[in-house]
Amino acid sequence: MPEHVELRLPDGVRLHVEASGPADAEVTAILLHGWTLDGRGWHRQLAAVRDGFGDRVRVLTYDARGHGRSSCMPLRTATLAQLGDDLAAVVDAAAPAGPVVLVGHSMGGMTIMEYAHRHPGHFAARTAGLVFVSTTAEGHAHTVYGLSPRVARLIRLAETTGAGVLARCGSWCPPRPLLRALRPSIRWLLFGDRCDPADIRLVTSAVARASLRSIGGFRASIGAQDRLDTLAALAHLPAAALVGDRDRLTPPPCAESIAAALPETTLTVCPGAGHMLMMERPDEVNAALAGVLRRVLATAPATGPAPAAGADTTAGEAGPTAGEAAESGTVPAG
Repeated sequence: MPEHVELRLPDGVRLHVEASGPADAEVTAILLHGWTLDGRGWHRQLAAVRDGFGDRVRVLTYDARGHGRSSCMPLRTATLAQLGDDLAAVVDAAAPAGPVVLVGHSMGGMTIMEYAHRHPGHFAARTAGLVFVSTTAEGHAHTVYGLSPRVARLIRLAETTGAGVLARCGSWCPPRPLLRALRPSIRWLLFGDRCDPADIRLVTSAVARASLRSIGGFRASIGAQDRLDTLAALAHLPAAALVGDRDRLTPPPCAESIAAALPETTLTVCPGAGHMLMMERPDEVNAALAGVLRRVLATAPATGPAPAAGADTTAGEAGPTAGEAAESGTVPAG
């Protein structure tokens, strides 16, 4: 059974963390979910790592601030920069020893890039491998929702206006009846040709747990991110990038630019798949993660037992908080 841990950050935000595998495993994989989602989206990867690597790999997932079972936060901290600081704190508190492989879906991948940008020494000392799933280093530069640029601009204007309102709604969550009515739209936006109804239900459940502040508040920094230069400094790490060719939020050019910045990256484009690759194409995501883990395990030094994080753990210094969130949008970016 996974361990359930509450990690309290210096600003009082509580993160819900789940860990499986021994504390003294050779490698720890940390899986980061996307915008409006939560750690449950990685369930197929958790099973694959457990079956494929046994006690050699410990796996952590956590719900980002304002998402899932983690607490809400001040609006000024609804930024990617703060999420990068939070990741540094999670690494210190929940994976204090041994090499770490970071796996990020959409906003989770962007969080990894912010961690590398804001804490380069910390990142270099701990990170041994990277997996980017349906993410981008260029904000919304390539996002047109599979529509014409003119229609995309109108959608962007509407979501920016609406999310500015949502960001001021605090810890309230979206009404579940509304989300059930929006399931066809969620399916169109996030999935490709095929979709398991159970996956739609899981995604809808995750969005229902996200605070309106997080749905609106993170929009500005997600849209503005530019971290290709940061990625270029990580070219020595084993890495993988995956994208669906029907992804309306982070289309193939996003993954292609990541692969260009990281020459050691294995790029996988999944035909017919949308934004939720870990659900739509679990075999491809599992294979990419396993490939990076095998490369890291082949060179990982022996480590002593690492203390397991306990309930109500206080995280280490999470670094400075980024500036206040500005205008935000309503479309889940994952």
